[in-house]
Formats: sequence, structure tokens, C-alpha cells
Amino acid sequence: MGSAPSKPASAPQVAPSDNEKQTLVESFSSLRVSPESEAAPAPLSADGSLSLSNLSSWESDLASDSKTQLARTVFAQSNIKSILTSRSTIIKDSHVFNTEVDFKTDPITNQKSSGRCWLFATSNIFRYNVMKKLSLNDFQCSQSYLFFYDKLNKANYYLELSIELADLPLDDRLLDSLSGDLISDGGQWDMAINVLENYGIVPQALYPESTHSSLSSPLNTILKTKLREHGIILRDLTTSLRASSQLSEDQIRTTLRSKKEELMKEVYTIMTATLGVPPRPDEKFTYDYYNKDGKAQSWEGTPLDFYKTFQSKQYSPSSCFSLINDPRNEYGKLYTVDKLGNVWGGRPVLYVNTDIADLKKAVVTMVKAGVPVFFGCDVGQFSENSNGIMDIDLMEYENAFNIKFGLTKAQRLQVNESAMTHAMVISGVHLDAAGNPVRYKVENSWGPDVGDKGYFVMTDKWFEQFVYQVVVPKALAQRELVKVYEGGNPVVLPHWDPMGALA
Repeated sequence: MGSAPSKPASAPQVAPSDNEKQTLVESFSSLRVSPESEAAPAPLSADGSLSLSNLSSWESDLASDSKTQLARTVFAQSNIKSILTSRSTIIKDSHVFNTEVDFKTDPITNQKSSGRCWLFATSNIFRYNVMKKLSLNDFQCSQSYLFFYDKLNKANYYLELSIELADLPLDDRLLDSLSGDLISDGGQWDMAINVLENYGIVPQALYPESTHSSLSSPLNTILKTKLREHGIILRDLTTSLRASSQLSEDQIRTTLRSKKEELMKEVYTIMTATLGVPPRPDEKFTYDYYNKDGKAQSWEGTPLDFYKTFQSKQYSPSSCFSLINDPRNEYGKLYTVDKLGNVWGGRPVLYVNTDIADLKKAVVTMVKAGVPVFFGCDVGQFSENSNGIMDIDLMEYENAFNIKFGLTKAQRLQVNESAMTHAMVISGVHLDAAGNPVRYKVENSWGPDVGDKGYFVMTDKWFEQFVYQVVVPKALAQRELVKVYEGGNPVVLPHWDPMGALA
């Protein structure tokens, strides 16, 4: 699901100096594991259990080692992520970029305690054109508006699937996966397009934040409980109706959907009580605002009008599609994820899988064209919030513990070590003399107090390992990738596949 900013760890009792950090790292880097012999020694535990002999052997080797004792003293009293952060990496990763989009938006947004990063990234991109056309100093779209209609549709989507899959046993893996996080705050680009195309978008002033949009877990808890109950009701009713030979399939469907709408009214009741009643997509509103010159202005129309008026005609949201880098699967092919969506009958989630170099090329092309980039990544890996840094060299774990991290990107996906957990916006890139990206400017949605006034710097090496998705307009994408996207016939990945993770 979409990532919210991680909570700060409790403060260490005593923060070591830089010299102490360096001494500790150097001490541990000198440790070496004895090389394996030609013939493997007999295990101390023949039956495979963890025996006291194992503990005694390990402790015998380490107890007299002064370096290990120093590590135990320091690490037991400090957060290892803080103590092993590389100072040289922080210095190296400058928040300076020689190629940026031509317009900067304000303010830095804050998703707070929710997983709405994909909706914030979407609305942060959309507001570029709003602010340009209306000549605004600051502006936010209503993330709550998108959140409301997305979650309402996810509830409907789950109940439709409950009817469609009523013949499957409840312990079927697909049903288990569907009912796990059935109305996640997270989502994907195509799901955002479904909401925008059906409901439009409004300024935040028209539908502001509420307690339960910014703190979504209490709302999600009650909705999940009710929806799982509703799913059982519809399953049982489906079985009962199909057992009757007197009803046609159309009559059964009509009866089921009538019952579903009755149950959905409960969902709507809960959501409007906690989030407020949102504007209707076809209902006119008036947006009053001050432009950059301090002059009062007004705009009038519906949420759908607002979406159509302020989207880029050349690079409209609906013309954009997702490139992914998933080394487990064949490149140059189109993929989708089974039963992944929000709006029933809406646009499916589609990915064109390709080499990481194509994702980088798309980013550089878009930034040079003045187009901000929606991307999905695993933000918790080798990242640091106070300085806003994502760099695989950030943490000195390997030196400190005398280890090597050996998993490939594909293997991380295969063993649940990594997935697409967060969506953000790339608005700049620093290119070397040959035009290759060195680092990227990232606009986050964790507020201005995280990172460098809300911005992160992402190194190219980090991009290679932990960026999984880049969304690109067809007009700026490589033609062969557009052909794959438009060719259809996607490979269907199971619902529980890592590419089904919602940013």
C-alpha cells in the first residue's frame, strides 16, 4: 500500500561522534569469516535444530574479540540506522540539479497517516497546469475527493468480485488475497485515471482534509469488517439463487445487484459520516481565488469540467501509461494483474515491462519537455528522511557487520524483500557531461519538514535497484514501447504478484 512517512526512532542514549563511528566501521571491516574448507565440517546439530552447542561455539569465537565487544556496547544503545549512516554519502548527494521542469509548485503536500501517496503524486502532477493557467502562487487539488471516490469504488469492486467468484471456496488463494487488504489506501496510475475520468477533480478548498482522510486506519478497519460481511451475504445469496432452476441468469444478476446496492448504502453512510459528502462530479461549483498579482478571480464548472479544462492536451493523463522494470519477467511484453482495479468495468492496470535504461530515458525526456514524472519505488530501502536521501551507499551495514548483500532485483521481488511501496514525482535530474543521469529531484508527499523542504535526492544507482515504475505520455515514449502497450493481450500475473502491490 502507499507509504506514509516512517515514525522516528526513539533517541539514542548517547550519540557517538563521527570519529567513533569511523573507528567502529574500520574495526568491523577488518573482521573476516574463516574460509570454508574443502570438505564441510560436521554440523554441531545433526537434526537441524538450533542447539546450545551452536550458541557456545559462536560466543566462544566472539566473546574475546574487542571489536565485537565495542559493537555490542555501541549498537545496544543506539539506532543502527542512525549510527551507520555514511557521512560522506550525505555530503556527496547534493540537492543540485542542472535539468528541471520549468515550473515549481507549492506547497509541499502531506499525506499524513494514510497510504494515499499515489493520489498525492497524481494530484501534484495535475496541479502544474492549474497553477500555470490560473497564475497561482500556491494550490492543492483535493486529495480527499479522489480518496473518497476511489475507496467507494473499491468497495463496489470487491462486492462484484464476491458475486463473480461465489463458486470458489473461501480458502481459495485468490479469495484469500482479495479479502486481505480489500480497500487499501494505495493504488496504481490506471486506477487514478479511472477516478479522474469518471469523477474529475476539485480544488482542495472545495473538499478539504478531514480527520479520517489524514488518519485512514480507523475508517479502513470498520469498512473492511462490513465489506467482508457483505461479501459473505452476497456469496450465500448467489448460491441460493443459482440453486433455483426457476430463475434466469439475468434475473439472478438483477437480484444480486439490487442487494449489493442495499449493502453499498451502508458503506456510503460510513464514508460520508467520516469524510463528509463530496461534490458530485456533474455538480457545478464556484472556485474563488487570488492570483499571483493578488487579484480576486473565480472559476465555475463541474469537477469533470475542472479535470478537462486543466489537463495538458498534448500530455493528458489518460494518454499516459506505465513502464515497469521487473527482471523476473520477459521484457518487451505487456502485463496486467488478475482482479486488480477500483472502478468496475474501468481501465485495467497495464504495465509495459522493459529494461531499466528505458525508464531512465523516459524520465530525462519528460523533464526536458517540462513534464513532471509519476514513479513507483520501494522508498524504505537505503533512504534517510532528515536529509532526504535515497542512495544504496547510504548505510555502512556491510562494513560494520562484515557482510555482503547479494540479492538481485529479481530475487528481492521473488522473496518479498522488495516491492513497489510508494509513489512520488520526479521534477528534476542532474546529468553528467555525456547526458547520463547522476541523480534525480524527487517531490515527496510527507510535508515540508521531511527531507530538504519536502524534496529528496535519489541517486542513479538507487533508481536502478529500487524504482519499478515510470509513467510516460505516449507522445514522449519510445515508439516500440507504445506499440507493446497498444498491442493488447497482456500476460496476466496472479493477484498476489509483487507487481500487484499498490503504491
